[in-house]
Amino acid sequence: MELESTVMELIINAGESKSLAMQALQNAKKGEWAEVDSLLTQSTEASKRAHKVQTELIGMDEGEGKVPVNLIMVHAQDHIMTAMLARELIEELINLHRKIQ
Repeated sequence: MELESTVMELIINAGESKSLAMQALQNAKKGEWAEVDSLLTQSTEASKRAHKVQTELIGMDEGEGKVPVNLIMVHAQDHIMTAMLARELIEELINLHRKIQ
């Protein structure tokens, strides 16, 4: 059960990071820069929490296959990677909005 909770924590934090970044982009479209900055900071913190959990999982595995790879684990890894990529791209879009406005 502990492994399932850890994996779900990774998914939740990665999802929160992506969601906050998307909210920041919506605010950037409106020129609400204080809110954008706040949301990006929150997104970064959620991303750090997700990455910490991922690092814990890697540590548990010790490169020896100790952590079972199942569909939820694959989903969690996919979730964190897409969240990280989305966040990076969203930051670039926000920077463009800043320049345009």
